[in-house]
Amino acid sequence: MTTAILFPGQGSQSLGMLADICDIYPQIKDTFQEASDALGYDLWQVSQEGPEERLNSTEVTQPAILTASISLWRLLQSVNPVEAKCFAGHSLGEYSALVAAGVIDLATGVKLVEQRGQLMQKAVKGRETAMAAVLGLEDQVVVDVCRDSALDECVEAVNFNCPGQVVIAGDAAAVDRAIGGLKQAGAKRAIKLAVSVPSHCALMKPAADLLAETLESVALNEPSIPVIQNVNAAVPSGLDELKANLIKQLYSSVLWTQSVQSMAGLGVDRFYECGPGKVLAGLVKKVDRSFDVVCLSDLAAWQSSAE
Repeated sequence: MTTAILFPGQGSQSLGMLADICDIYPQIKDTFQEASDALGYDLWQVSQEGPEERLNSTEVTQPAILTASISLWRLLQSVNPVEAKCFAGHSLGEYSALVAAGVIDLATGVKLVEQRGQLMQKAVKGRETAMAAVLGLEDQVVVDVCRDSALDECVEAVNFNCPGQVVIAGDAAAVDRAIGGLKQAGAKRAIKLAVSVPSHCALMKPAADLLAETLESVALNEPSIPVIQNVNAAVPSGLDELKANLIKQLYSSVLWTQSVQSMAGLGVDRFYECGPGKVLAGLVKKVDRSFDVVCLSDLAAWQSSAE
């Protein structure tokens, strides 16, 4: 089988994540220690003991998920090496993919996503914003309803996660208007999400401009394995395009359905989800139930994949 490695985004974190795996494979903590040294605080302790409010704050959540994801990738490679055709990550997970591919090192990665989280919060400080998951409509219907609901505010389709599942984001009032319109259009559900920032919509443009300044000083290496990027569901032509796509990613839609289809076009038929939770595994199966999907989010799943 041809394998791709997937890395999850924000929302996959939970207190105590990877604890059962770390009991058997204590080298998980080595990766967390490396990240903690870069960040200046004990990231493992926060991920295990909280408080939950701190773990769920964007500037902590992002390095925590990245570190958890890389710790699992390193463990997999040390115990049961996998030859990957490509990497892909959902939103924040794209940074995990870049670390795994050697484009940036872990210390650089966790500091980058920590700042990314801070910039995202700052971009909408004092502004009422929201995100919502929409189930049961065609992508274009969601796009059209958002356009018609925006008026002089912002609401956009931002995550195309799988057929029939789209996430929208923007100003809270505009999201509310869109939810009403989407239900009228026949959505099975339109549910607001418990998030603090409206990721991947135009409101994130100020954050992207500031992130661009930071990325100018970051040296990137050629990826050891191709990385499928969110903004165009494709492998970049070079490091300049890769960096430009990272900046654009902050205020552009995550094309996850198309990314999975792109990987399938490369011959991929098996996916390993490296990170806490099982969100991406579920989305991949909804794109094509024939795909083989392995979650490395708990000890039982990890051990069965490593046999």
